Amino acid sequence: MARVVLAMSGGVDSSVAAHLLIEQGHEVIGVFMRHGEEAIEVCKIDGQPDSSAILNVLNPRADHKQGCCSASDAEDGRRVAERLGIPFYALNLEAEFEGIIDYFVDEYTIGRTPNPCVMCNNRIKFGKLFDYAASVGAEFLATGHYAQLERESDHLRLLRGVDPSKDQSYVLFGVNQQLLSRMLLPVGQYEKSRIREIATGLGLNVAEKKDSQEICFVTQGKHDEFVRSKREQSSDDAVDTAGRIVTTEGQEVGRHPGIERFTIGQRRGLGVAMGEPYFVVKIDPQNFDVTIGPLAELGRQELTASQTNWLTEPPPGEFGCLVQIRYNSEAWPAKVRALPQNRLAVRFLEPQNGVAPGQAVVCYDDQQVLGGGWID
Repeated sequence: MARVVLAMSGGVDSSVAAHLLIEQGHEVIGVFMRHGEEAIEVCKIDGQPDSSAILNVLNPRADHKQGCCSASDAEDGRRVAERLGIPFYALNLEAEFEGIIDYFVDEYTIGRTPNPCVMCNNRIKFGKLFDYAASVGAEFLATGHYAQLERESDHLRLLRGVDPSKDQSYVLFGVNQQLLSRMLLPVGQYEKSRIREIATGLGLNVAEKKDSQEICFVTQGKHDEFVRSKREQSSDDAVDTAGRIVTTEGQEVGRHPGIERFTIGQRRGLGVAMGEPYFVVKIDPQNFDVTIGPLAELGRQELTASQTNWLTEPPPGEFGCLVQIRYNSEAWPAKVRALPQNRLAVRFLEPQNGVAPGQAVVCYDDQQVLGGGWID
């Protein structure tokens, strides 16, 4: 029997993951990542408040999504742990999470589209939580991600989850390859519907809980306001990124309040009427112009990326694989070449829409994650 630290978000996936790990004979320790602002007691051991597990969590708001960092999620996690008979602790990760927020703000300020969930996995879930696991003598760290680990000869392969509609292998590309042997992903072999059935059978209060869809620290649909507010708080000379909306021919057709409001491929909320669908095709962080154009002008056949991470040694020279450029997008055939200085180049067989600097690009060999990087 191995000791396992499980990241418990208060959702159905990590809750059922706890049950599956217990069934496999593991000693499970549930951990909630705290990164909010006001303290409330939600963690208990044997029904009594545990002074080591007092959480500071965000106050629930009617306009904020109920995701992995709300007070109700922490309470849900505690109840599940109590029902399953496992300890439940909270880690104070406010300082580390501030780094994720700074990254989010900085990327939008320079016209890129950040992916804080991937960055959180890289730095916190499979960074700081591994440190905590080691400190309590745990052999493994587990999460409720829909992905699979499979041993092949002397190494592990990271694969897509069985349920293609919930697959989360894309957000795990940045995990250090040497850490795969210390990871457990117990729900990746199940369809989401089966996970809910298991939760219902166990009488868990989270069985029908909705999945998180939004960024956990941003009020739904208002990330641009969040970015501006953070910039104003951090500097008296906050950069004003307001500017022009122009067509690909250079014609000014409107003004915008800030480039943080836009991402490549965006169609809604442009603030101008063009008589046909127009999309954001370029964001200029130097003069703050947002360039829009029809769908035909959005496609890109090539991209380069930096800060690469490979989970298996990439073949020499150019090789064929499938490449995914967004979390919820399909992977498309492409030719890829690993470059010096932790870079890679991608050439799609057909132009792809929505290639956004700042997003992750992940390479697959069928179901296996090969590696990826951050689009430049």
